[in-house]
Amino acid sequence: MNDLPPSAPRSPLGAALLQGSVAIDYGLRTALATAISAASATTISEVVTRRDGRRLRWYAQLAGCDREAIFKAPPPVAVRTRPGRGPGVADGRVELLDFDTPYVALNPMLRDAYARHANNAVAYAQHWRHPSGPRPTLVVVHGFGASPAWFNVAFFGLRDVFCAGWDVLMYKLPFHGSRRGDLTPINGIELFAHGMAHFTEAMLHAVYDLRVFLAHLESQGVPRIGLTGLSLGGYVTALAAAVDGRLDFVAPNSAVIDLPLVLRSWFPANHALGALRAAGGLSAETFAEAIRITSPLSYPPLVPRERRLVVAGLGDRLAPPEQSLLLWEHWGRPRIEWFPGSHVVHIGRARYRDALHELMLATDPASATARSGRRVA
Repeated sequence: MNDLPPSAPRSPLGAALLQGSVAIDYGLRTALATAISAASATTISEVVTRRDGRRLRWYAQLAGCDREAIFKAPPPVAVRTRPGRGPGVADGRVELLDFDTPYVALNPMLRDAYARHANNAVAYAQHWRHPSGPRPTLVVVHGFGASPAWFNVAFFGLRDVFCAGWDVLMYKLPFHGSRRGDLTPINGIELFAHGMAHFTEAMLHAVYDLRVFLAHLESQGVPRIGLTGLSLGGYVTALAAAVDGRLDFVAPNSAVIDLPLVLRSWFPANHALGALRAAGGLSAETFAEAIRITSPLSYPPLVPRERRLVVAGLGDRLAPPEQSLLLWEHWGRPRIEWFPGSHVVHIGRARYRDALHELMLATDPASATARSGRRVA
């Protein structure tokens, strides 16, 4: 891991901005870790009966299986559409998409419990379209707790993407927004509130529902589909790159890649989760094996190397730079764009936005033909 560029900006102002953004990250990391610890405490009955440990051991036994056995391809699904509010740019219109997900938990010990989350059984996306479509489409996956459309529009500069001629689809992860429980106080916290086996299942579900939306775009004649995501959305983006061959390019941004490694540095969640794991009779090695079946590092990518872009922050303390380097190495060292900011404050994001636009503008007929022949892994 000696491939990090110089981490300190050369100007005093740049250094001050970087250190300030790092301080914000530490505060947010502690708050999130505390929330995860509190959510994990609600699973104490699962731990005392060692039920979550048994569920995780079931996943650990799948380590080394091929991706087709882990990531079941969804059947044809009818996606409902209805008009939404426009994106605020000329000639743009919005469709609100949803469908009843046919997803069934992979782990038989979790199927009944996972199916009880009724709100999560409907998948959602917001689709910006040009009237002269179908157009190439950028699919965006939000981060943990960051599902509001207005935030992602601003963060990813989606109006600029739309004005550049691309359509946009914003995908909502499981247990976020309309998919969260009616009484859930924190957006997305249900990912961790029912044990780590439940989290593993939710990541499988996230990729499954995303593939339904990719199939919907393909059925409408969309010629190219790019995918980007932030933080946990970057994790799902990198994972989708190893599962679905329809993607033209992928650009995970500030992605968490090795979750067990990250959680070991998140105080107080590291102590809370470690205590719960030990109480459940689960070794650290078995826990890591169970989580690894949904890790992007466990599968080779299907997207060509020249169509992969890794974006990472030098001051990131929620998904430290080493996380992006793990993916960069696994992906064969494709283009990587560093910005002098943190997980929350992206200083100088224009540079990596330009890199993303280069992928959008690039056309490779031979590559497109190859992709059309391997639409789904």
